[in-house]
Amino acid sequence: MATIEVKDTAGKKVDTADLADEVFGIKPNTFAMHQVVRSQLAARRAGTHQTKTRGNVRGGGHKPYRQKGTGRARQGTTSAPQYAGGGVVFGPHPRSYGFKVPNKVVKLAMRSALSAKHSEGVLYVIDEFGFAEPSTKSAASVLKNLGIEGRVTVVVANDDTNALLSLRNIAGARVITASEANTYDLVDNTAVLITRPALTWLEGVLS
Repeated sequence: MATIEVKDTAGKKVDTADLADEVFGIKPNTFAMHQVVRSQLAARRAGTHQTKTRGNVRGGGHKPYRQKGTGRARQGTTSAPQYAGGGVVFGPHPRSYGFKVPNKVVKLAMRSALSAKHSEGVLYVIDEFGFAEPSTKSAASVLKNLGIEGRVTVVVANDDTNALLSLRNIAGARVITASEANTYDLVDNTAVLITRPALTWLEGVLS
């Protein structure tokens, strides 16, 4: 079983934590991660695009010229797609782009993401933020003390409201609760910071 340093808000080591091998020590399954991330991004698409068919466009309805005797191809209406201002053939219409991924694949993808971050050395564990009240300035100093730069995903305990409010306004930081953890947020960053209570919660769900 692997271990990881647990640091305080000053960036000093205060303890070590055991990491479950089945969550943080597996060989990352890139296919599962790809499938889950695709599913998440597809579900976020609005799918509200709309084009008008020949039955929706304004005008038309009359025959542009007589059926026979002109030497031209017969035409029934000026709302046909070949006319300027006519309907669109096979154009996009409102739809859902979402598709489902099995729950076991979702969990495999999350375990793969956490294992990859740990193997890359960009997984950090903090004992707790311990904010008595929301403070963005204090939260920013914690990230600086830990030496975390760039985009970071911070996973906090489900009831740590002060940490959520403190971290949400920091540029480059994305803060989520343990129950909101997902593959996309765990991979779309340069580092992952997890509080010890959130770490325990995630291991219990993913083990």
